[in-house]
Amino acid sequence: MSKREHRVSLHWLLDGFRSEPERTDRVLPITRLVGAIIAPILLAAFGILYGFPGRTEQLFAWTISPELTPIFMGAGYGTGVYFFYRVVTVDEWHRVSPVFPGIAVFTWFMAAATFLHWGNFNHDHATFYAWTFLYVVSPVLVPGIWLLNRRTDPGASGEMRSEIPGSLRLGAAVSGILITLSSVVLFVQPAPMMDHWPWTVSPFTTRIILGWAALFGVVNLAVAIDRRWSATRIFVHTQLIFVALMLVGFGRAWGNFDTTNPFTWPLVVGLAGYLIFLAVLYLVMERRTGEVG
Repeated sequence: MSKREHRVSLHWLLDGFRSEPERTDRVLPITRLVGAIIAPILLAAFGILYGFPGRTEQLFAWTISPELTPIFMGAGYGTGVYFFYRVVTVDEWHRVSPVFPGIAVFTWFMAAATFLHWGNFNHDHATFYAWTFLYVVSPVLVPGIWLLNRRTDPGASGEMRSEIPGSLRLGAAVSGILITLSSVVLFVQPAPMMDHWPWTVSPFTTRIILGWAALFGVVNLAVAIDRRWSATRIFVHTQLIFVALMLVGFGRAWGNFDTTNPFTWPLVVGLAGYLIFLAVLYLVMERRTGEVG
C-alpha cells in the first residue's frame, strides 16, 4: 500500500472523530467496521450454542446445562448477528442507535459475570480466549462507538415520518425501569431467581440470563425517549427474531422445563403473546408510515 493510500484509509477509519461532526445521521466507518468484526463472532456463538446445546463441554468456553440455557444464549447471539448486520448495512444511524446502550450494559453484565465465575471456564479452550477478549474489549468499545456516532443524529429536528404512540412509550419506560432495576438487584443476589426460574440455573447462568434482560430493559428506556418509529423498527425486528428462536428452542428442549413450576406457563404463553403483539405493532406502524425494510 502506498503512503497516499495508507493516509486515505486512515482518514476513512478515523472519520467522525472531529469535534463538531455534521448532523447527517450517517453511520461512521468505524461503527461499520466494529459491526463487521462482531457479527461473525456472534454467528459462531449462535452456531455452537443454538445448534449444539448439548455439546458445550466440547465446543464452548464453559460447560452449560441444561440445554435450554445455551439455547437461550444462542437465540440472543443469533439476534445479535442480525443487528450488527444492520449496523453494517443501514444508511441512517438513528435506526440502530437505541440498541447500543442496551448492548453496552449487556457487555458490562457479561464482564462482571466472567470475573465472578472465572473458575467455571475451560481455560484451555479456544472459545474461552474469544469470550475473554470479547468481554474485555466490548464493555469499552460499544459505549465508545455509541457516544462517537450519536453526535451525527439530528434527533427530533430530522425527518420524522411517524411517532410511537404515547401509551406505548409510557409502557416501554415503565417496563424498562422495572426490568433494568430487577436485573441489577438479582445480579447481586441471584438466589431468588434461581429458586423460581422454570428450568435449572446456576449463579453463573442466572447472571448471564440477567444480562440479556438488562439489555432489553435499557433499550426499552431508549425507545421511550426517542419517539421516532424509524428508530424502533430494527429493535422490533430483533425482538421478533429472538422470541421466535426462543419458542422454537422451548419445543426442542421442553423436557428441561419444570412443568410444576408456576412460572413455566406464564413464561411460555407470555412470550407467544409478546410475539403476536410485536407482529401486530409492526404491521400497524408500517402501514401508517408506508415504509418497508
